[in-house]
Amino acid sequence: MKKIITGLFMIGALCLCQNCMAFENVVIEEAAPAETVENSQTKQITASVTFDWLDITQAQRDEQIDKYKNLLFSGSSDKVYYTKDEFKKEFSAFAKDKNYKHHYMLANNGVTEDEDAKYCAFYYKKNTLVIYAIQYKKNPHNAFYYTAFGKLYYVDVTSDAYPNFPYYSMQYNRKGQLKSAIYFVSKDIQYMYGPDKEFQGIWYKDKMYNANGKQTLTRSNW
Repeated sequence: MKKIITGLFMIGALCLCQNCMAFENVVIEEAAPAETVENSQTKQITASVTFDWLDITQAQRDEQIDKYKNLLFSGSSDKVYYTKDEFKKEFSAFAKDKNYKHHYMLANNGVTEDEDAKYCAFYYKKNTLVIYAIQYKKNPHNAFYYTAFGKLYYVDVTSDAYPNFPYYSMQYNRKGQLKSAIYFVSKDIQYMYGPDKEFQGIWYKDKMYNANGKQTLTRSNW
């Protein structure tokens, strides 16, 4: 079961940060469509985000890998690593979901949002819910992942910029150990690193590519 859950998170973690979008059959394009955002005066500006991972040289890919690794682990003023006691103190109130039966029912029935929170479900073989996630609207910078019996399994901690791009997110297990770090360049493009700062891949939409440009994974929660 542990290996199954680990696989689910490699493929579908942070679905709440991306609004738990349903699976789509997509074709990889050279460039992602322009994204429209609003500034504080609600004037729209357009920024083009290009996916060129398959076209650039290896030296350029290595440069990008180092760039986002530094942004995640060196350029941030936020805490990256916790001791067990520090993590327990900060998130002790969320160690058990007291309303797990209700939240499990919502997630298992496809409810993705209500007045209090956003929800996301992780299934084994598409019919057995093994993990559900909650992102409370009063606390949008954290997402809490629980087992079917309401026991905390993972916590996501996002940067202050969320939900505006770019932002980053750190995922921790219930002991406070860092499991992954992701830099969200845009909705379509994310750089993912492991707990020892090792590069795990770049996501483009539903596909992950390694440092050499080879596709390694697909995901459904994009």
